[in-house]
Amino acid sequence: MNNLLSALPNKMPAPQFGIRSLEFSLAIDKVLLFVVLALTSIGFVMMSSASVEFAGERYASPFFHINRQLLFLVMSFIAGAVVFCIPMSVWQKYGWLLLFLGFALLLLVAIPGIGREVNGSRRWLPLGAMNLQSSEVAKFCILIYLAGYLVRRHDEVRNHWKGFIKPIAVLSIMIVLLLLEPDFGAVVVMVTACLGMIFLSGVKLLQFMALIVVSAVAVAVMAVSSEYRMQRLVCFVDPWEQPFDCGYQLTQALIAFGRGEWFGTGLGNSVQKLFYLPEAHTDFVFAILAEELGLIGGLIVIALFVTLIVKMMLIGRMAELNKKFFSAYLAYGVGLVFAAQVFINIGVNAGLLPTKGLTLPFLSYGGSSMIMSFCLLALIFRIDYELSCAHATSTSGKKRSSGKAKRRNRHSE
Repeated sequence: MNNLLSALPNKMPAPQFGIRSLEFSLAIDKVLLFVVLALTSIGFVMMSSASVEFAGERYASPFFHINRQLLFLVMSFIAGAVVFCIPMSVWQKYGWLLLFLGFALLLLVAIPGIGREVNGSRRWLPLGAMNLQSSEVAKFCILIYLAGYLVRRHDEVRNHWKGFIKPIAVLSIMIVLLLLEPDFGAVVVMVTACLGMIFLSGVKLLQFMALIVVSAVAVAVMAVSSEYRMQRLVCFVDPWEQPFDCGYQLTQALIAFGRGEWFGTGLGNSVQKLFYLPEAHTDFVFAILAEELGLIGGLIVIALFVTLIVKMMLIGRMAELNKKFFSAYLAYGVGLVFAAQVFINIGVNAGLLPTKGLTLPFLSYGGSSMIMSFCLLALIFRIDYELSCAHATSTSGKKRSSGKAKRRNRHSE
């Protein structure tokens, strides 16, 4: 026991909370933090506005969704803090275990009696106070695994077809499991992020273009092979032809945009949330935001999302320049996930894309989406933190070396 205690100071130095807190405050990206806090605050306000009437009618409590969203936010901050505290080297080392976790959750949700079915889709695992959407966790897992694979097999991915095909095979299995739910939106987001990561890792253009063609054909086949997806495409082309049938959601969302005009009807004054627009507090919360805050409010939110995604990609670029390739590819992947999800959700709300059930990060109601969004953000903050600490260490080392050289010169003189 004495030997063990005597060894502890060497293995586990006493924590210096003041210094650590100072390091974190200096290293954290202030712009990124501001954007996240702004989006989270706007999202909570808009979700609250959009859900009050629905919650009062459905649950006899207008604050039902507000209280639950507050709980989800607390859980998200805790989950994000845990993810942030784990070094990137640990994520890289155990990426294959996370891949198996993602597959396990997607398999579990497909089992009748375990997965919970809502509106014809079995995507959730009941966990008491909340339902866990397995595709959200799988998204997190595949990004970490793929970033690690692109580092381990860097030369193989760049120079040989087999290194290029292996991650595509893994991704294809996950896509099949997602389509069994079905969750076509998660498939599009995941494919976009993974293809972007592979391209940014330096794969040959011919290989990448071949993959793009194959993926586009596969997406088209999936779209037309399903009756309900084909119906959504038809209604997307002309939603006003069937405004009370398959075009109902889209037409009501467009009405919300039209009512908002430049500056909106005012916070809480939306008419479309009064049981006209389905899923007003989840998938179509941006339409309610456009109605209450107008075009200006919508553009501000879009600008915040653009800033968030650009910052993520810049952090990835800095990691790549510092030879931290795992962190770089992971940052690229996270940025692409947010970009795809924001583009699809806002595109659907504005009638630019066919209706698809995807939440808007930080704005839509939902525990799984919020928690995993904060976990992905925590990875970005961790990457930025490690880069800042490495830069600070390098700078201080150069200063010490310079000081020693000056002292040696003085002594020699």
